[in-house]
Amino acid sequence: MIKKEMIAMLLAGGQGSRLGVLTAKVAKPAVAFGGKYRIIDFPLSNCINSGVDTVGVLTQYQPLRLNTHIGIGIPWDLDRNVGGVTVLPPYEKNGNSEWYTGTANAIYQNLNYMETYNPDYVLILSGDHIYKMDYEVMLDYHKANNADVTIAAMPVPIEEASRFGIVVTDETNRIVEFEEKPANPKSNLASMGIYIFSWKVLREALIELSEQSACDFGKHIIPHCFNEGKRIFAYEYNGYWKDVGTLGSYWEANMELIDIIPIFNLYEEFWRIYTKSDTLPPQYISPEARIERSIIGEGSEIYGEVINSVIGCGVVIGKGAVVRDSIIMQGSVIGAGSKINKTIIAENVEIGSDVETGIGEYAESNLDKKVYAFDLVTIGENSCIPSNVKIGKNVAISGVTKTEDYPGGSLASGEYIIKAGDIR
Repeated sequence: MIKKEMIAMLLAGGQGSRLGVLTAKVAKPAVAFGGKYRIIDFPLSNCINSGVDTVGVLTQYQPLRLNTHIGIGIPWDLDRNVGGVTVLPPYEKNGNSEWYTGTANAIYQNLNYMETYNPDYVLILSGDHIYKMDYEVMLDYHKANNADVTIAAMPVPIEEASRFGIVVTDETNRIVEFEEKPANPKSNLASMGIYIFSWKVLREALIELSEQSACDFGKHIIPHCFNEGKRIFAYEYNGYWKDVGTLGSYWEANMELIDIIPIFNLYEEFWRIYTKSDTLPPQYISPEARIERSIIGEGSEIYGEVINSVIGCGVVIGKGAVVRDSIIMQGSVIGAGSKINKTIIAENVEIGSDVETGIGEYAESNLDKKVYAFDLVTIGENSCIPSNVKIGKNVAISGVTKTEDYPGGSLASGEYIIKAGDIR
């Protein structure tokens, strides 16, 4: 029988509904990040950099782009005869198709996959965080404490603690109490959703709670292990970690990459972030173009100005156009003379000439004020914006729009256009 010391199970099935039109047609872990990467590249690169060479990727929502991106795992050196990367979608079991109903239920449905490797330890990861972490160091910590479960936790400002699962520890870092999103948190150590389980403990807990509908780690498995008196420890992490679950945090994390000395460095030789790269020509920067503090992807053509922005691969920015404080994903085209401000533009979008975005007064979104906030304009993939229109703040647009969709040539702050067939 094959024997692996530790295998990773990477949960990548989430819709990421708080990213609005960005995830209408693509799973959150497959959303572009930092010009050339996708969000899932970060946990996958962490695995191979940490010596974890067997990774099961659990997909569910809109998996096509994710599956194409991962392929057989070549960019991450995960194309192995034994182990490597395996995409694990939900599948039909004797007649009834079972969707994954919760993080732990997804892992439970893949017990057979894990049993193939008979691991000593299982690492549970989420596919939608931006960070670098050496899981081998966490495993050494798990072994040193003779732990049954180790939870990666990081200190957060106490006023934000009620947004997270909070752990309370004793002087040895053993967890003595759990609070899932508490109103009055007793500590500021937040669970990062990264767990190492000793295999026997995980297997027993999953089987015992298999009848539980919508079974989750934070709500069910961890409390169950706690009540069983298992040894559960917190592994404190103090590096950069960003949950890019909202448009605001996604925009912010991209903007942090272009600081003069970025907090999160994509260019470290000893901890590289790998991705599936298409063979593209170099960028073309025309003589009249101007670029300040920006990332420009390969194959892009810049004829206008780019300031404080992240530009993906194969983007064209027309003559006289000014792109500021924005994220433009691969394959999009910005027409001549357009002024793009604080806007997230998804893949393969066409913006006409002399379009202005992010202008006017602040107004709350009429579509979803929790999702479309942060003063951002968000444009979903494959959308078209006609020439000569003005677009306000907190606006969402998805689909091929025409001049008549913009009464008086403008779309006021807080408004939206979602074309039929486009999911919100």
